[in-house]
Amino acid sequence: MTDPAKVRRHAERIRELVASVVRSQIKDPRLGMITITDARITADLRDATVFYTVLGDATAQASTTAALESAKGMLRSTVGKALGLRHSPSLTFALDDVQDQVKQIDDLLAQARNADAEVQRLAAQAKYAGDAQPYRVDADNAVDADADADADADPSVTDRR
Repeated sequence: MTDPAKVRRHAERIRELVASVVRSQIKDPRLGMITITDARITADLRDATVFYTVLGDATAQASTTAALESAKGMLRSTVGKALGLRHSPSLTFALDDVQDQVKQIDDLLAQARNADAEVQRLAAQAKYAGDAQPYRVDADNAVDADADADADADPSVTDRR
């Protein structure tokens, strides 16, 4: 079994290598404004997934994906030579949609803030549906309650129960 720290080091090294090769060696005009965000490698060090983001619309993302797929062989050989492993890991490229998720979370938080503000506004204007004191005390029960309270307070009073 492979050491997890070693796997993390190799994944970070793969991310750095792919980013530098994409920046300096790939001259494909289809390659857009790309950022290599992360790389993950399996415990057996045979398969690596490289996550990337592309600045632009869907056509820029599609053309960048095609450019990366066409350069996959060169990237794999560069990574294999630099890592010095017995087997060069196969590379898979995955579009990292972090910005879309961040925008969605921000929208949800804004909706929650607006809903909370609306609840606060409604609570400030709220009134009781009935009386402020919903429990009524009858006059007869009030006298009996006072007598019971006096009997509890004064031990010389006999119990009338």
